[in-house]
Amino acid sequence: MTQTRWLTLSNLGTRFGLSKLLCVLALERHGLSDRSGQPTQAALKIGAVQQSKAPNQSCSNLWNVEVCTAVLCSSGYRPVSRIEHISQWVSLLEAMEQGSSSLLTSPDQMAEDLPFDLVEEVNHQLSNRGSRFLVSPRQEKHCA
Repeated sequence: MTQTRWLTLSNLGTRFGLSKLLCVLALERHGLSDRSGQPTQAALKIGAVQQSKAPNQSCSNLWNVEVCTAVLCSSGYRPVSRIEHISQWVSLLEAMEQGSSSLLTSPDQMAEDLPFDLVEEVNHQLSNRGSRFLVSPRQEKHCA
């Protein structure tokens, strides 16, 4: 029996090269999310989302990767390969490290959006390419 994988909306969208907003809109078109990213009763009924009942957790929605992948693929979206995804993050963080007066975000701030499961591989690639910047290890966030 395979174990169900759960992701935040941001990380789910990232698997498809989508922003969190575009991921929400795609799920909304299928009746699984409202415009703010909150799950619908239909999403709960088919097991597309898992909600924590913990009292002090404001960010507790995790989305079923298998169910949501099927939904997003049916809308024409395709997952970005892991290698391509890592390469995109490495290129982005390297460019940000070099800086520009037009950038208002630091590499550290941008790295906060890096999916947790890519941190080690992105750091490895950055190191191999001689970058002085490395993403700080952190705990995985469970926010929608």
